Amino acid sequence: MLSPFEDRVEVVELDLGAPVRTAVDVTLFDTFARGQVEHAVDDVVGNPRAGRVTVYSWDLRASLVEQAISRGCCGYLDKTLPGEELAAAIQRIADGEVVISPTHTAQDGDLPAGADWPGRAEGLSAREAEVVALITQGLSNEEIARGAYLSINTVKTYIRNAYRKMGVTRRSQAVRWGVQHGMVPDVRRETYPAPETPRADPAG
Repeated sequence: MLSPFEDRVEVVELDLGAPVRTAVDVTLFDTFARGQVEHAVDDVVGNPRAGRVTVYSWDLRASLVEQAISRGCCGYLDKTLPGEELAAAIQRIADGEVVISPTHTAQDGDLPAGADWPGRAEGLSAREAEVVALITQGLSNEEIARGAYLSINTVKTYIRNAYRKMGVTRRSQAVRWGVQHGMVPDVRRETYPAPETPRADPAG
């Protein structure tokens, strides 16, 4: 999405699932399957290499935006933004502005045609997919409800609908389905050459 604007925005790290290694101006924090911003964003905000941390989400409820800003984020951007607007917003944030997309409570039907997420091809809505991803990571219904700021009954409704679409009936089956359909967060493992062992001095 940002590649056409590489003269303005350079992407240097992609979802490493690890602490930021390269000092950057702006970090986009994707909330998908992370239980929103509470606690999860704190480690990123506290990393001096992460620059100005900005939440990137479909969920723009005012309460979540306020919480992110209060925890030190410098922006909250809507995932429905087209590439050019996203690049412009990132540039403004890098220049020191706090940029917040208009708050709203998005329904799955409001998402743009090009929006994508794991499980979409199998019929899962964005919210159902997020709940399944959290189940795949081992969270209980109560933990999902707390993290996603949903009632326990709403979580159960999402699970029931998702299970029907996935063709599963048990949580263990849902976890297996989630693993097979990309619900586990990406992790890129980086390896470095081992330090050379000092050679013995033949004279010594």
